[in-house]
Amino acid sequence: MNADEYLKLAEVEDRMWYFRSLHTHVARELARTRPGGGDVLDAGCGTGGLILRLREANPSWGFAGIDFMPLACELARRRCGAGTDIREASITALPFADASFDAVVSADVVCQVENPEVAAAEFMRVLRPGGVVVINVPAYRWMWSYHDDSCQTKHRYTRPEVAALLRGAGFGGTRTTHWNALPFPVVWAKRKLFRTPADTSDVKDYPRIIDTAFGALMAVEHAWLELGGVWAWGTSVFGVARKPAASDGAVRS
Repeated sequence: MNADEYLKLAEVEDRMWYFRSLHTHVARELARTRPGGGDVLDAGCGTGGLILRLREANPSWGFAGIDFMPLACELARRRCGAGTDIREASITALPFADASFDAVVSADVVCQVENPEVAAAEFMRVLRPGGVVVINVPAYRWMWSYHDDSCQTKHRYTRPEVAALLRGAGFGGTRTTHWNALPFPVVWAKRKLFRTPADTSDVKDYPRIIDTAFGALMAVEHAWLELGGVWAWGTSVFGVARKPAASDGAVRS
């Protein structure tokens, strides 16, 4: 992302409806797939907001983060404190030994690299057997807009593409869903019909009434997913998969 976007992210990540919802998605899947906790890598940690939210709920877990931008790492270290290992690196070349983590999370970062299959292979490498990967990416190439230009997105994904990426790296038990489904018409209209020359990204503070309304829609979406439902449309694709346990003779999908 551009440096200005990191500064905006640091300002709003802890309160904006989108990030509250994204972090809730990640927390739900980690609780479901790694109930015993463990060591978690935020691969593309930005300014550290996801680590802070996960650590608040799970203080006994271990957390580390990487980001490609020095500014992001500086902000993340400042926010997360000295006890969190934050390193400057790319998700395509993780600076950790094999089998270092129980979970790898990568939120809106795989979409920013030229070789996502290399990143997926790196997630597989640093995970312990039975470990879980959780990724989030923007959906639909036809939804490309000023937001992607500002965030330096290289690709917007479909659900089959996310599943193929994870399975191609050797992961099994792959599950995908869209989300940000109920606000989708509003997001589409803003990005396609009502854009202005001043638009950069949609990462910003919103009027309280808008943030509250979108937060309520997100609560409905989360309730459906908690019941085992799947969203067939939405502005993002969310994927979860597992590295085969050492005892598995083959990858299960």
